[in-house]
Amino acid sequence: MAIPDWPLSDRPREKLLMKGAAALSDTELLAIFLRTGITGKSAVDLARELLLHFGSLTNIFSASQASFCQIPGLGVAKYSQLQAVLEMARRALGEELKKSDAMNSPQLARDFLCLSLANKEHEVFVGVFLDTQNRTIAIEELFKGTLTQTSVYPREIIKRALYHNAAAMIFAHNHPSGTTTPSHADKVLTQSLKQALAMIDIKVLDHFIIGSGTAMSFSEHNLI
Repeated sequence: MAIPDWPLSDRPREKLLMKGAAALSDTELLAIFLRTGITGKSAVDLARELLLHFGSLTNIFSASQASFCQIPGLGVAKYSQLQAVLEMARRALGEELKKSDAMNSPQLARDFLCLSLANKEHEVFVGVFLDTQNRTIAIEELFKGTLTQTSVYPREIIKRALYHNAAAMIFAHNHPSGTTTPSHADKVLTQSLKQALAMIDIKVLDHFIIGSGTAMSFSEHNLI
């Protein structure tokens, strides 16, 4: 049965308007994005197949153009639209971070970092530079590594922190493996950065490890 023949309360778009986006399943949200299906399949059917193929929304977001476009009914136009939506979401969260106290809005920082780093194929190390009121001054990708590790140089971080006149910092790096368990090296690095930055009166407020759609906070686990 085609979606227009469904009861109004079951149609994804109408359901969103009546109950809000949070009331929709991943399949329904994806169907609204897709807008149309293909011969013999509604947008909901196509969305369900897409989720089954990739396993999760996170995996869809991180899919390459080639793997995304190989699904019947999808193509370069849909892939471009998806990337535009993701980039708009990243920019909107980044704008909110600049207006908010990072310590009073930990979920905002977590969401932004997850959206920015979860899809990376290699490890990257990011610094969030904060002012005296913990508002974001700048967010920079400081180092890029391999599938399993990144070389981080405290002296370069100090130079960037002084350049931005930062009063505090939040760090984040991703684990392409998907796990968010900190390694011994992660713990040692965090303490080294905390001590180095303390010498120039800059606080390290948190360090996030980003996995597959999740984030682990050093601060929440009393590791900082």
